[in-house]
Amino acid sequence: MDIQPYSYQTDPLVPPFPDDRAVVFYDGVCVLCSGFARFVIRHDVERKIMLCQAQSPLGQAIYRHYGLSATEFETYLLLWQGRLFVKSAAFFEIMGIIGGVWSLVRILRIFPVFIRERTYDFIARNRYRWFGKRDLCEAPSLEERGRFLS
Repeated sequence: MDIQPYSYQTDPLVPPFPDDRAVVFYDGVCVLCSGFARFVIRHDVERKIMLCQAQSPLGQAIYRHYGLSATEFETYLLLWQGRLFVKSAAFFEIMGIIGGVWSLVRILRIFPVFIRERTYDFIARNRYRWFGKRDLCEAPSLEERGRFLS
C-alpha cells in the first residue's frame, strides 16, 4: 500500500481522533486479539500506544479508508506517525514502541517477509477456532478507558 502519511485526516468519512501517539486497531471480539490489547496496556508503561476496537465507528472508518474489510478483520492495524503498518510489520513496530526487552522480538524480522506474512495469515485464519470469539467486544476497565478510542 502506497498511501500518504496522515491521509485519514483528510478523509471526511474518518472521524477526527488524537493521533499524537501510536494507535492499534484490533478485532474486539477475538479472544487472541483482545489478549494482545491487554498485553499492550500492561507492558506499554510509558502510555505511547492507544487502542481502538475495529468494530467501533472509528475502527470501521479506518479499515474502510485503507481499503480493508470492515467485517473480516484479517489483521490489526497500527497507525504511527501517520503511517499504516499491518500484519507482522505492525507487530514488530508495536514491540519497538513498547521498548525494553520486548523490542528484542524485532530480531525475528530476519525471516523473509513472505514467511512472516504466511505465518501471520495462518494464525489470523484460525484465531477464532483456536482461541475463541466473544459475542460482544470486551469493555475496558475504568483504569483502561483512557487508553481507548471509539
